[in-house]
Amino acid sequence: MQQLRQETAQLPAARMQIAPEQGQFMALLVQLLGARKTLEIGTFTGYSALVVALALPPEGTVVTCDIDETTTAIARRYWQQAGVADKIQLHLAPALDTLEQLLESGQEESFDFAFIDADKRNYPHYYEKSLQLVRSGGLIAIDNVLWSGRVADETVTDKRTEAIRAFNRQLHHDDRITLSLVPIADGLTLALKC
Repeated sequence: MQQLRQETAQLPAARMQIAPEQGQFMALLVQLLGARKTLEIGTFTGYSALVVALALPPEGTVVTCDIDETTTAIARRYWQQAGVADKIQLHLAPALDTLEQLLESGQEESFDFAFIDADKRNYPHYYEKSLQLVRSGGLIAIDNVLWSGRVADETVTDKRTEAIRAFNRQLHHDDRITLSLVPIADGLTLALKC
């Protein structure tokens, strides 16, 4: 994990990698849930998939979605090195297409845990699909919900900030979940499906 973090730190988009304390926290959540099947939207260089895969039992599975072959090639190398490549199914396609395929193949309510960390304007769509795929009592974790504090600054009105702000409001009023926003890293929302 440390080697993957060091290699990722050399990339121009290195800030997209989750913080190590967030990875450790997510691994603990996966273990507490007794998760066996997890979903990830946004793979990048594979750190979050790696920490989750390591936390799963031997028969556990991570289904992860991304569109970038270059960064996911880095991910594959480290998954192999860590001995968890057989637990991780990478889908290189637009995430909404992959999520729809999962639903069409009868995987509704079959996931224990989902992690959303991809393009912010699609968060509402990723969330709705994840809500269909995660079982009752399962957990959806959503990254970057504090957006470096910009969501609380009314003077910041760019499209991504507005999208996250609107998404946060949407979740606050969603009675299908129990909600908790944890101020770890860039803000991690936990949505427990009722």
